[in-house]
Amino acid sequence: MSTKVHVHLFYGADPRFYRQGDDIGCLYGYHHAESDAFKLTYSQDAREGKPVRLLRRALKAALGFDFIHTWRNRAEMLRSDVIWTHTEQEWLSAALMLLLSGRKAGADASPLLLAQSVWLLDKWPSYGILRSWLYRKLIARADQLTTLASENAELCRRYFDRDAKPLLYGLNTRDFPVKTPAEWAPHTPIRIAAIGNDRDRDWETLIKAFGNDARYTVKLATRRRIPASLRAPNVEIALFSGIKKQHELYEWADVIVVPLRPNSHASGITVMLEAAAVGKPMVVTNVGALQDYFPAGEASYIPPFNPQALREAVDQLAAAPLDALRQAQAAAAGLLSRDLTTQHYAMQHVRITQEMLRARASSRVRSAAGMTTAAGVSDAERPARQSRGGL
Repeated sequence: MSTKVHVHLFYGADPRFYRQGDDIGCLYGYHHAESDAFKLTYSQDAREGKPVRLLRRALKAALGFDFIHTWRNRAEMLRSDVIWTHTEQEWLSAALMLLLSGRKAGADASPLLLAQSVWLLDKWPSYGILRSWLYRKLIARADQLTTLASENAELCRRYFDRDAKPLLYGLNTRDFPVKTPAEWAPHTPIRIAAIGNDRDRDWETLIKAFGNDARYTVKLATRRRIPASLRAPNVEIALFSGIKKQHELYEWADVIVVPLRPNSHASGITVMLEAAAVGKPMVVTNVGALQDYFPAGEASYIPPFNPQALREAVDQLAAAPLDALRQAQAAAAGLLSRDLTTQHYAMQHVRITQEMLRARASSRVRSAAGMTTAAGVSDAERPARQSRGGL
């Protein structure tokens, strides 16, 4: 029999509508796990009017997860053998739904919950007593914790006394085919591209390093608001949304810069994967266990909050084009050799799910054997007990 997997994604990632017409399958590439042995279903977005949408978002803000979206999808989730989630916003919500539905951890009829955390561990020290209490109750319902960075996995042990499996995130190589560069030479001024909407992007350090300096032209693609005090005439701030626009930005750039605040969740890894695929050298803040993906030699790593180190790293690449080319080539080769793709990302979930199912089956066998042994002992003792009762 095939294993029924329900992939629970955020509202807006319904594969029926996400990038409709592009035929990309499921966001993050979970569809690559589909096979005769694994049958996948996905959370679906319900149509909703403005009042309901506001209510759903208000509850999401209060709880930290989108429970209404999860509750709408509960029937398919409860029919599944395993639930996959991409961030804590999905698995916290799924855990609450399972508990309210009477599907406790370890019960034979309960779906297994594979719970992946991204921002949770960074935020954990800031949570109050009530939220921490609630989340610990929900964490207990998770059957297997996963993360996208080794640092996050270590924090799971520290905060929750639970083991977590670090997975390697991957690139959609249909959107970004890997092209090993054959040459590299910087323009004058040096063209720098920086992309991202993650909460831990450090745009202040980026602009302090290159803003108001005619030796550099910067294009910054983000939805985040940049304070007016950081604006500079040589720094263009725009969205560059869509795959076509992103490719145009990467093609324009000489160097891809990923400036980051300290974090534990591999912030910036998507941009690094894309930069490696298009063959551009990278300068990246050395935080978030990014070297799990690209070790030194495949990117120029710098300490956080250091505009001078950032500027010097870019200047060093520009001054040694052959070294910059070798770095970009090594990153492309590393992406391929470590299979940092959505296909491999999905297959890591398959492997972990198979391990979870084997562990559950072994537990059932042990439980059944224990019950048989207990019944045998009881039957053997019954005559003796009857005899003692007659004295």
